[in-house]
Amino acid sequence: MKKLKRSARLVEMTQYLLTRPHTLISLTAFADRYQSAKSSISEDLAIIKEVFEEEGLGELHTLAGAAGGVKYTPKMGQAEALGIMNGICRQLEQPERVLAGGYLYMTDMLGQPGLLADVGRMFATAFAASDIDVIMTVETKGIPLAYATAACMNLPVVIVRRDNKVTEGSAVSINYVSGSNKRIQTMSLARRALKEHARVLIIDDFMKAGGTIQGMMDLLFEFNAKVAGVGVFVESGELETEDRLLEDYVSLAKLTAVDMKTKHTTVVPGNYFTSRTSV
Repeated sequence: MKKLKRSARLVEMTQYLLTRPHTLISLTAFADRYQSAKSSISEDLAIIKEVFEEEGLGELHTLAGAAGGVKYTPKMGQAEALGIMNGICRQLEQPERVLAGGYLYMTDMLGQPGLLADVGRMFATAFAASDIDVIMTVETKGIPLAYATAACMNLPVVIVRRDNKVTEGSAVSINYVSGSNKRIQTMSLARRALKEHARVLIIDDFMKAGGTIQGMMDLLFEFNAKVAGVGVFVESGELETEDRLLEDYVSLAKLTAVDMKTKHTTVVPGNYFTSRTSV
């Protein structure tokens, strides 16, 4: 790469870090890339670190030593996240989104890159301190949320299928009971998709009683994998606490009331905003 002026180098370094979250980059790599002294690179990184933290873009961690370097961890401040989620809640409250069974139509929202990027940063913030190897979701609407989160955490995604596909090879299949309607359903995961003892973050779009997520947990047991966390975009608040199959999860929004006659709904920010302090 040709030698850049400092202003240009700062811009390029920032972009380089933003596209490589949770990746340790040595000072030597930066010095070679920009044909600059390590002392100059250190000064540049100090500027970037200050801006990241002041603007709520995340944290830049410095690791000392010969094998050290810098690592960017995307995060979103509490105030910014709450403002974004309040706007999402207003969208979810639109009467035309109410579906039979107390569900909400969200497919169009889950196709918006900006919204997905914001949600991914929120989940990445919530689980930044967790030791995670892979992100798991079940087809289909959870897929964009999982990939948005994975992009912020620099992790692979594993997709659980409703039925086994011949292109997946041999797979592990289990039956589970849907928590909301008590129906027995099936899900499967290719044997090659997940390594044993992996630490898994489960991401899902909507949770009523939590039967689907519990099914994924049971599936992980077959792989000797461990659940490192559960993130839910929207949870239903209509069930009694004792009817919910899960207790430990992070939700970004909560559907608290649905009137099927008037199509009136109430959606509020989820426990993400009550179980953590400002960053």
